[in-house]
Amino acid sequence: MCGIIGYVGKKAASPILLEGLRRLEYRGYDSAGVALVCGGDLLVRKKKGKIGEGLARLLKSEPVEGNLGIGHTRWATHGPPSDKNSHPQLDQSGKIAIVHNGVIENYDALKQKLLKAGHIFKSDTDTEVLAHLIGDYYEKRKIGNRKSEIGNELTQAVCDALREVIGTYGLAVVSADQPDTIVGARRGSPLIIGIGSGENFLASDANAFVGAAHTKKAVYLNDYDVATITSERFDVLNLGTDTANVQISNLELSQEEAVRGKHAHFMLKEIFEQPRTVENALRGRVDNEGATAKFGGLNLTSAELRSIDRIVIAASGTSWHAALVGEYLIEELAQIPVEVEFAHEFCYRNAPLEKNTVLLVLSQSGETADTLAALREAKRRGHKALAIVNVVGSTIARESDGGIYMHAGPEIGVASTKAFVSTLTILTLLAVHLGRLRNLSARRALEIMHALEAVPKQLESILAQNSAFKKLAKKYAKADDFFFLSRGYNFPIALEGALKLKEISYIHAEGYSAAEMKHGPIALIDPKTPTVFLVPQDSMYDKTMANLAMIRARKGPIIALATEGDKQIRKAANDVIYLPKALELINPILATVPLQLFAYHIAVTRGCDVDKPRNLAKSVTVE
Repeated sequence: MCGIIGYVGKKAASPILLEGLRRLEYRGYDSAGVALVCGGDLLVRKKKGKIGEGLARLLKSEPVEGNLGIGHTRWATHGPPSDKNSHPQLDQSGKIAIVHNGVIENYDALKQKLLKAGHIFKSDTDTEVLAHLIGDYYEKRKIGNRKSEIGNELTQAVCDALREVIGTYGLAVVSADQPDTIVGARRGSPLIIGIGSGENFLASDANAFVGAAHTKKAVYLNDYDVATITSERFDVLNLGTDTANVQISNLELSQEEAVRGKHAHFMLKEIFEQPRTVENALRGRVDNEGATAKFGGLNLTSAELRSIDRIVIAASGTSWHAALVGEYLIEELAQIPVEVEFAHEFCYRNAPLEKNTVLLVLSQSGETADTLAALREAKRRGHKALAIVNVVGSTIARESDGGIYMHAGPEIGVASTKAFVSTLTILTLLAVHLGRLRNLSARRALEIMHALEAVPKQLESILAQNSAFKKLAKKYAKADDFFFLSRGYNFPIALEGALKLKEISYIHAEGYSAAEMKHGPIALIDPKTPTVFLVPQDSMYDKTMANLAMIRARKGPIIALATEGDKQIRKAANDVIYLPKALELINPILATVPLQLFAYHIAVTRGCDVDKPRNLAKSVTVE
């Protein structure tokens, strides 16, 4: 949640901060602000609303100068969106400014202590409490002439304050008294140093560096790291050990990947990138000679993989739906029992984990707080934890025992699209890999992998029908409620289709197993409630068609996703979208794309902000 950008160098900071915030706006867009240090003054500009409607206009009418500054785009936690609750927040003196991602859990106790000491607060945020706490320690060091153990009083004041804090934070701090220094710190919320030439950067996401930072090198801070950054150098210490493990990484992002190009929205661009996404997920991982899939980063031997008796997959949101498909795949192809857990529940219940149980976590960002907590809990209990992530260098990628990168490229749209399809592709390969270590035949494995290799062209054929999806969306855009139904492998895709529609169009939608409808939800069917049926010609076709007939008998409008050549479905559905013929376990990938396009065009028709849906942010880094 939220986006942080900091810059120190020789260039004008304001345009760099503004451009960085625009690139981070998908992380939060309730409000935005900047703080610059110039000539011994601290200059703050902040405004409620999206950047283009608020902060950008404010900076145009009230420009600020300086070569050092920090910026923030907010997704509200403590305190509603407002000018006063926007970041940066100031300390009591007004000389220290901070921007903060995360939640300070003991902020109320800290606030009461500061109130008794005479502090006056102007916002409802936990961040302002932290700013005052840092400022309080800074003043005590000045009054007491206490020399900092690390040569920088601002850094030491931040360290002093954070030792009192319970909660999560990714933060950047500047002071009018320290015109050449930014201090950053993280616990549970990502923070990255961008390394430039005569300039350095701090951000919550490497996307902020693309184009604006002109750097290809970065340091991903670890929990409890505190960084002191100037234009010429950076130093990192760790609150727990006083020494930090600093590794410089190469950034893989390009400026082209982070812009919309010809597409109206990032979401549409990312939907159309999915044929390449599947190709990238497959590249170098198909072993035709061995009739298996291969991975370089699992860090488990074949013997260790064969010894797995159970897999628990932990994920949240869209990734949880992918996990459900993974359960079907791994249990069928590898005959390993699989349990899918909401990551946020896994950590807080004492579920038994047998000796040979492995945890697999799924996260696009690699920073999802719930998923990271699940990974750490499994490792604490002595179990191997593997990960499928998209962001190289992310916390989950670094802390897992092994894993697989999606290589999907940056996903800017808040509603996940290409990362979901990439995850499905990788889970299919992983199921084949585990299956070949057991009883999956070479013939069956090759059949599946050849089917996967055909997916990019099949997706191209689906995307070529974009205008038809647009027309269909206009027909149904005024509906207030939707059902998404299917069975077997496609049941999780029904859940995902409903989620996509809810996320970006604000239409109430429910995903169900088609068989579950008769146990209660069918009471809601009427002529004004459309149902999207995923009914490919697979092993569940006849059963699903019988469930469809129940909806039809109650005059519910039906939109069907069916297999090419299916003539029967034409008689049963009001509208039909045809999918290419494919193996049953490949259908989830193909069926996903029409549902994404359907949701997208409905949202556009209804005038919704597709890339920045209300109340949502891209990476959920708070519990």
